[in-house]
Amino acid sequence: MSLIKSISGIRGTIGGRTGDTLNPLDIVKFTTAYATFIRRNGGDGRDAGFNQNRPTIVVGRDARISGVMVDSIVCGTLMGMGFDVVNIGLATTPTTELAVSTLGADGGIIITASHNPRQWNALKLLNREGEFLTASDGAQVLQLAEAEDFEYAEVDALGHYINCDEADDWHIEDVLSLELVDKEAIKNAHFKVCVDAINSVGGIILPKLLDQLGVEYKILNGDPTGDFAHNPEPLEKNLSGIMDEMKTGQYDLGIVVDPDVDRLAFICEDGRMFGEEYTLVSVADYVLSKTKGNTVSNLSSTRALRDVTERHGGKYSAAAVGEVNVTTKMKEVGAVIGGEGNGGVIYPECHYGRDALVGIALFLSNLAHKGKKVSELREEYPNYFIAKNRIDLTPTTDIDAILNKVKEMFKDEQVNDIDGVKIDFADKWVHLRKSNTEPIIRVYSEAATMEEADALGKQLMQVVYDNA
Repeated sequence: MSLIKSISGIRGTIGGRTGDTLNPLDIVKFTTAYATFIRRNGGDGRDAGFNQNRPTIVVGRDARISGVMVDSIVCGTLMGMGFDVVNIGLATTPTTELAVSTLGADGGIIITASHNPRQWNALKLLNREGEFLTASDGAQVLQLAEAEDFEYAEVDALGHYINCDEADDWHIEDVLSLELVDKEAIKNAHFKVCVDAINSVGGIILPKLLDQLGVEYKILNGDPTGDFAHNPEPLEKNLSGIMDEMKTGQYDLGIVVDPDVDRLAFICEDGRMFGEEYTLVSVADYVLSKTKGNTVSNLSSTRALRDVTERHGGKYSAAAVGEVNVTTKMKEVGAVIGGEGNGGVIYPECHYGRDALVGIALFLSNLAHKGKKVSELREEYPNYFIAKNRIDLTPTTDIDAILNKVKEMFKDEQVNDIDGVKIDFADKWVHLRKSNTEPIIRVYSEAATMEEADALGKQLMQVVYDNA
């Protein structure tokens, strides 16, 4: 499997040859390039609270089997560059993001491959605000990695290593302090929930959050071994275990997260999926009912967010796929809520990052206020269906030529090419784009029925096959 290098970091499978996978030599190279970038852009230790004026980086990781190995290399490399390291250990992606800003550090590295299977891992790179690097900053890191013009610290200038076990508490405190998180209403609702923590860091932090909210819960796959009980992407086809548990009728809500807890999916009280696209829709509906404003999601997300936003008098905008693209657009249009249709909720009142803890707390607040079953809440929203298909790429695939062909074929429709090609029809849409994290083309399509959505996606997939 090829090593995937993008502006947001590097991702690959563990083991294999240098340059082809995520291996120790490449981990050192990209960590060094990132540290070099931070130093050249003013990394100075700021307010991190250490005795010497060295730049400081926060490191957190999910529970993947390879995590200890990657973590050791990352931390050692940073220290070798003369950086102090605050290692918060097993932590969610949003926890690590918030720890950067809480500590006043110069940046952060999250060791996680998100929803990818167990053989994958990755380095996600943060700036001093605890947000993902911009496209231009990420490009600089990649250029530095290719040049390999590095200078390491001499013995008296090596960085220090600090363990920190408070980051989960900081995160939960930030979530519970949000004005729209109604702790009393949630507690008084006496919710009982079932959680699938997919053998990663969700099994550590979610019980702490639910305890603070006064919610009764059962955790499935809660032991953070990194040996995932099922495919870790929170899609219906992977969630038969918790869906069957929900069908016993013992719970008000099912909660599913991915290994780094930035994606969130809900399951209704009867065992049916709420729909991962509707995680953001429902949370946005609650936020917009209390706070007037605009919303943003990426091009591959459901139109239901647009409909709900306009119902509340706001304006919806679309961004290219990728968290940094969404947050950039949110800042541009002053969005009060946004995210991605894969279950990623971004609420600026907490921070500019996808955060399942924020999503859970806001969703439970909405549910408590409305006093409805989860299935009844789902019925309040416009009903669309998204078909998600994929095409595996070969080394000879000319993706640009394929996308240009698609644009030409549908030039009389509304076409958006800021990220692949999205074709908007009056009552449906289809979006083709090359994945940033896997060697595939994603083909997402939405329509009034799943059959129509899938047919539209398959039509565009055939264009790819015909031109590959």
